[in-house]
Amino acid sequence: MHEYTSTARVWGLSCPGFPEEVSRARRWTREILCGSPLAEDAELIVSELSANAILHTASGMRSGSFHLALAVSPHVVALSVTDEGGTSTAPKAEYQDDRAEHGRGLDMVSAIAHRVVIHDHHGGHTVTAELFTDVHRGGHPC
Repeated sequence: MHEYTSTARVWGLSCPGFPEEVSRARRWTREILCGSPLAEDAELIVSELSANAILHTASGMRSGSFHLALAVSPHVVALSVTDEGGTSTAPKAEYQDDRAEHGRGLDMVSAIAHRVVIHDHHGGHTVTAELFTDVHRGGHPC
């Protein structure tokens, strides 16, 4: 293989911060990963991360938006959602008791994904969830 050639494919989508855009993000993910055994998990992850961006950051304000990136390689599917920030705290998974009505989304993403990374930048956040293609749910690649 040539040193500048990659087997990874990358897609991007920008969405206005409207609640109905979460379903658009799910459909977009499902179409790209059509036939992949990771499609359902990826769709759920994108749904949770997109909803979090709209509910908890400036992305959900009148002129807000959120951005998705989907990278697929032979070994990993990486899903990233970038929000517009506007909050003083970064996203984080927190244990919620059984009576809590909110706050379980990032916990669920962390349970499904093999790795979750959160980056702060320019007042916003990017949450990236990785699904490894060569292991089963809950497994580890090593």
